[in-house]
Amino acid sequence: MKHVARKRFGQHFLTDDGIIDAIVRAIDPRPGEPLVEIGPGLGALTKPLLERCKQLTVIELDRDLAARLRKTAGLDVVESDVLKVDMPALTERLGGPLRLVGNLPYNISTPILFHLLASAHCVADQHFMLQKEVVDRMAAGPGSKTYGRLSVMLQWRYDIESLIEVPPGSFDPPPQVDSAVVRMVPLPEMVALDMPRFEAMVASAFSQRRKLLRHSLGRWLEAQGFTGSFDLQRRAEEVPVSEYVALAQALPG
Repeated sequence: MKHVARKRFGQHFLTDDGIIDAIVRAIDPRPGEPLVEIGPGLGALTKPLLERCKQLTVIELDRDLAARLRKTAGLDVVESDVLKVDMPALTERLGGPLRLVGNLPYNISTPILFHLLASAHCVADQHFMLQKEVVDRMAAGPGSKTYGRLSVMLQWRYDIESLIEVPPGSFDPPPQVDSAVVRMVPLPEMVALDMPRFEAMVASAFSQRRKLLRHSLGRWLEAQGFTGSFDLQRRAEEVPVSEYVALAQALPG
């Protein structure tokens, strides 16, 4: 029986063989690697990945799809919402670091990225299909209109590269947006950051992105008791990631 895509799960199934082949070649999976696919759906990526790596763990929320996937030899099926999966525990079980892949549900892609951010130390690399507009923001550099909170929060921890653009017609049903495949490779964790505080600082900086930082971040820094030096006569999109990280480290305890 044909599986009907479920809107509440944000399901759009990849059907373009050329795109599938390009994604698998970009991932380049090898036997013995702890490869984990998030949201395998009908298995468009799962099957060619499994052919190469022989063993694959998949995380699938839809119980009907999970039941189908369990019939495939070589698949370890974790039936769960990825936002509830303990990635460090999964890494320990699989002998990580993990290689994560997946066509992420577009309606919750940002929460998933932030959930995985906390486990970046457990990951070798990530290859995700996302809305192209989101990938553009993730990979944007300072000074561009797409550089923002998401850019800073992810680039301090990952090297990010947009790899493949994917049109709506490559899916069934077609989404109403263009898509793209992104590669995310965790950077060495050179600094320890208070993540909730860092996130609050960056959110404050971009809360009034058309105004100078003294109107937004300046007030936040004052409330934190910061008395150091930082150029607030700029807009948020003009500040490189490295400067935001350095500022977070300089905040009083």
